Amino acid sequence: MTAPIAAADQPETKRTARRRDAPPRKALAIACGALAREIVALSSGPLGGFDVACLPAHLHNRPERIPEAIRRKIRENRARYDEILVLYGDCGTGGALDAVLAEERVTRVAGQHCYALYAGEEAIAAMMKEEPGSFFVTDFLARHFDRLVIRGLGLDRFPELRNDYFRAYTRLVYIAQSDDPDLTARAEAAAARLGLAFERRYTGLGVVADSIATARRADGSGKSRSWRSPCSERPGSAEAGSTAEAQASGAAPARRTSV
Repeated sequence: MTAPIAAADQPETKRTARRRDAPPRKALAIACGALAREIVALSSGPLGGFDVACLPAHLHNRPERIPEAIRRKIRENRARYDEILVLYGDCGTGGALDAVLAEERVTRVAGQHCYALYAGEEAIAAMMKEEPGSFFVTDFLARHFDRLVIRGLGLDRFPELRNDYFRAYTRLVYIAQSDDPDLTARAEAAAARLGLAFERRYTGLGVVADSIATARRADGSGKSRSWRSPCSERPGSAEAGSTAEAQASGAAPARRTSV
């Protein structure tokens, strides 16, 4: 005869059942608009489903505004999510972003800027040591070079400013997240327009995926998390990424991107 379950064991069994039946945690990634396409691709891939909210990429022109913009986005969404992760580097805030995140008890990915997020801090340091006059361009910057660099810096109206802005640079390094011949051609044309040597280095999304997985293992509350880093890349929806990138020209609301 099978022994009856001890009464003392029953509460633990019930608690275990409740844990198994618990709904999945809702997670939000607050990202720079310059990362929108790639983060949306990862949000429906092996890292697991999470929502993405993007802030305008042009905030990089006024980095002092980034910390409070992120604080507002955190507070707008805190009640609706179990976990929030910020996908920004320091991005020229001089530590002010980290101070805000410490107050809000929210974690960000490691790194000083998006170039390090894509290529890895060691790789960027090595490239800068090899050639200090390196000007980095990502897929996003290659795609929007005229709007963000040429028109953004006024070079369409005052081309003579090129020497003032880029005198210290000797090469343009295209850090490619995708193997897209059109973007490579755009990046090479950008280098020619600035009078710089051109170099392309493919990174894919492996480094940024690892950074997200690592950051999410420990959020601001100190509790362990587990976003599994993919062994290989899985492309997300190009349409969804394109939409998110377009929305990033304004403050895009949080949106469900998992499929």
